[in-house]
Amino acid sequence: METEESGKSGFMGWYFQSNLLTRILIGLILGAVVGLIAGPSILWVKPFGDIFIRLLKMIVVPVILFSLVVGAASLSPARLGRVGVKIIVYYMATTVVAVAIGLLFANLLQPGAGLDLSAGKAAGKALTQPKVVDTLLNIIPSNPFGSLAKGEVLPIIFFAIVFGFSLSFLSLSKDNRLSSGAAAVLKFFDGAAEATYKIVRGVMQYAPIGVFALIAVVFAQQGAKALGPLGHVTLTVYIGLIVHLVVVYGGILSIFGLKFNRFLGGAKEAMLTAFVTRSSSATLPVTMRNAEENLGIPRSIGSFTLPLGATINMDGTAIYQGICALFVAFAVGASLDFGSQMTIIITATLASIGAAGVPGAGVIMLLMVLNSVGLDVKEGTPVALAYAMILGIDAILDMGRTSLNITGDLTGTSIVAKTEKSLDLQKWS
Repeated sequence: METEESGKSGFMGWYFQSNLLTRILIGLILGAVVGLIAGPSILWVKPFGDIFIRLLKMIVVPVILFSLVVGAASLSPARLGRVGVKIIVYYMATTVVAVAIGLLFANLLQPGAGLDLSAGKAAGKALTQPKVVDTLLNIIPSNPFGSLAKGEVLPIIFFAIVFGFSLSFLSLSKDNRLSSGAAAVLKFFDGAAEATYKIVRGVMQYAPIGVFALIAVVFAQQGAKALGPLGHVTLTVYIGLIVHLVVVYGGILSIFGLKFNRFLGGAKEAMLTAFVTRSSSATLPVTMRNAEENLGIPRSIGSFTLPLGATINMDGTAIYQGICALFVAFAVGASLDFGSQMTIIITATLASIGAAGVPGAGVIMLLMVLNSVGLDVKEGTPVALAYAMILGIDAILDMGRTSLNITGDLTGTSIVAKTEKSLDLQKWS
């Protein structure tokens, strides 16, 4: 704490004391203005953007491994009874649907189409279009350490989840040697995860500079026509979020005989808090209070399902992943076939188990998704420029997706409570 305070009040204290979101938005705006005015003469700033891309890529594999092991290990088998199975099935199913909705609207509205950042050149490494069967088989790594070295996203995710579940089971062993060993290993991964989060927070302090450099290069090369795609992708994401809210959540609640408008009335405080704070974890106390006081959900259920949802349920982020992945593909002139889009669904769904607790989760997860379909975010490539455009407006997108994330938690918890005959229906009348 003393070191952090001295850093804030020392050299560049004015920079670190200001709001990060504000700094990133200023970097985006300045980069666009400078790029438009200076044109090709500003391209010398490109290495500063490349540094930012390399820093993000440096942390992706450690974040996947450590955070997912801890996230999976937190799912105690002792609590995975009837309520646990119901809520996990709900969370996973709605996440799959959310990615599919994102891909649907991205294919219909095609944000990024016509931007042509590739300028006729290859977008990073050549895209491979694997068959769906091959994609499913490749989830299981033949050598987990080889997958870690190569940065193969899906095998790393699979191994981390399996390893985390194994630690969870071992921690309940009556053999003290096994339970204490599992606790020690989990403590290591927990500490390692916290260390990676600290690194991410440090990297994000450089984000305004990196965003400025990357966006300046985009606008120097593309001119004012780059503004349209940014508005287009933002509109597409929010359309996907609203459709998921009304059609999926509204439809599920109706199926179980619960009024959607009454749900919105009871959940609105938590939804608004999530929109403003952009943090499911920070909103959790409000979410739990709304669940109990406004929606009649007993604490015995909500105290388990809501914290779990804040960790593994990311429907809003899943929609964002699908749309932004296709935005990048359209922007660089790449084509993602059915198999690649299935890979996006699988990657985003599996990654949701632990990445929610990571600062800048959406940005890190998008890197995972892009890498999984061959869109390598490598410095100096059109893919990196398209990714930088998303990063510049990420805070705007993050507000909506976080609000939908906690709305999904409350929806699932309400349904589970209703099926367990524990819901106070007088709150819904």
